[in-house]
Amino acid sequence: MGTVAVIDHPLVQHKLTLMRRKDTSTNDFRRLLNEISTLMAYDVLRDTPLHEVTIDTPLETTTASVIDGKKLVFAAVLRAGAGIADGMLTVVPGARVGHIGLYRDPKTMVVVEYYFKMPSDLDERDVVIVDPLLATGFSAVAAIDRIKEYSPRSIKFVCLVACPEGIDVLHKAHPEVPIYTAGIDRELDDNGFIRPGLGDVGDRVFGTA
Repeated sequence: MGTVAVIDHPLVQHKLTLMRRKDTSTNDFRRLLNEISTLMAYDVLRDTPLHEVTIDTPLETTTASVIDGKKLVFAAVLRAGAGIADGMLTVVPGARVGHIGLYRDPKTMVVVEYYFKMPSDLDERDVVIVDPLLATGFSAVAAIDRIKEYSPRSIKFVCLVACPEGIDVLHKAHPEVPIYTAGIDRELDDNGFIRPGLGDVGDRVFGTA
C-alpha cells in the first residue's frame, strides 16, 4: 500500500474542526478553506527540490536556495478543489494551476469528465492534485489516471478529509501516489458520504446548499 500523511499540526486540526461545524457560515467556511490549505502546503511541499542562485544581500554577494514554482502544478478537481489551490498559491504564487472537471453519476456511480485543462509540458512538472474529500476514491483515481497520460515527474494527492474506503480504492489503483490529508474519518455511508465528514464542500464554499 502507498503512504498516507495525516497533517496533525494544531492549527490545521483547529481549523478543520471549525469547518466541520454545520453552523459555520459560507464566508467563514471559504476563509477557513483558504487558511487550512495554506498551512497544509508546508507539509505537502516539504520535499520540493531546491536549486542555488546568486543574490546580493545588503552586505555581500552570496548563494541561496530557491524553488522553481513554474515546475509545480496544482491540479484542482472542480468545484471545490479550486479553493485548496488558491490557498496553496498563497505560499507558492509561481505555481501553475490546472483544472479537472469530474462528477459522479448518481445512479451508476461512474465518474464522468466534463473539463480538462492543464499547463503545457506536464512531463517536466510535479503535480499536486487537490480535492477536498477522498470519499469513494473513484474521482481521485480518475483524476490520477488522466494526469498520468502526460507522464509528470511526480504526483501527490491532497484532501481535507479521507475515509478508509477511499484510501483503499486510490492505493489499489495507484499505490505509488502519496495521500496528504488533515483527517481520516470513520467510514463511507451507503450514499457515498464520509462520516462524520463536513458535508458537501462545494455547496458550503459557494453557498449552494
